Amino acid sequence: MQETSLCLRIGHFLPYAMSDSNTTNFTNPSTFILLGIPGLEAAHIWISIPFCAMYAIAILGNFTILFIVKREPSLHEPMYYFLCMLAITDLVLSTSTIPKMLSIFWFSSREISFSACLTQMYFVLSFSGMESGILAAMAFDRYVAICNPLRYSTILTNSAVAKIGLAVVLRSGILTLPYPFLARRWPYCRTNIIPHFYCGHIAVVKLACADIRISSYYGLFDLFSEIGMDVFFISVSYTLILRAIFRLPTKDARLKTFGTCISHLCAISALYVPDFFSSLIQRFGHNVPLHFLILINSLYHLVPPVLHPIIYGVRTKQIRDRLLQLFTHKGT
Repeated sequence: MQETSLCLRIGHFLPYAMSDSNTTNFTNPSTFILLGIPGLEAAHIWISIPFCAMYAIAILGNFTILFIVKREPSLHEPMYYFLCMLAITDLVLSTSTIPKMLSIFWFSSREISFSACLTQMYFVLSFSGMESGILAAMAFDRYVAICNPLRYSTILTNSAVAKIGLAVVLRSGILTLPYPFLARRWPYCRTNIIPHFYCGHIAVVKLACADIRISSYYGLFDLFSEIGMDVFFISVSYTLILRAIFRLPTKDARLKTFGTCISHLCAISALYVPDFFSSLIQRFGHNVPLHFLILINSLYHLVPPVLHPIIYGVRTKQIRDRLLQLFTHKGT
């Protein structure tokens, strides 16, 4: 993110900031100002249309998944319990950022209190980690189903699924706690303007007039201990899965078994690909415009919640059949 372009963007919003940046009266602001997508202010209304549509699809799709799994006794299995956890995580993650983004676009509601900003930061980071952990749990589910099918019901009992879900929630919830606590202890004496549509960790702590290396180092530690661990676990699971698939006697058996993993692999791609692409551009795309970086980052908050219910709704026969039954009964 270029400092020059950031200063130019901030220059357009000086009424929100101090008139004299050299004074020391501006300390620890009670509110921050979110700019939305700097440089594209004139297009905010038009940008809001696809974002609002995608958010509506995410809400409708994930609630539909939860409704179908609850109503259909045949779907009361570990795989669908994990899917429900993923749907809840998607709902919270998208709702943590998109409504505020739309309020900025539609009503120029740019202010957010310091406490609300830190709360938003916590929810985004913790539920991002939970989503990754749930995908790792779903990889374990696929591993047991394919490599130890006879022991599936004894390994993945309802109690085991509940414990896995609780472990994922506690891990992300506890590891995310230091982020807002560290951000709160820094002194802020430069500006209260955040060139983004939500309170991201780095976007906030970069405004502090202090050495924030502790926050940066902890961010790296958390990244490797959560996302790194999950990616490693998923990789190991699928290595063992592929080895078991290749041992099957016929091509049809291999394709049929691998087909049970397609939905999960698509869900993994929907989560990690936008995040990886966004991180890559932010680290190496020094000449990339700020608004493009923010648009790419926004995909991380919308693409997985939109695609996950579509992927599982299309690829999972039980969910697809139940959904068709609901529409058929309504039509008759």
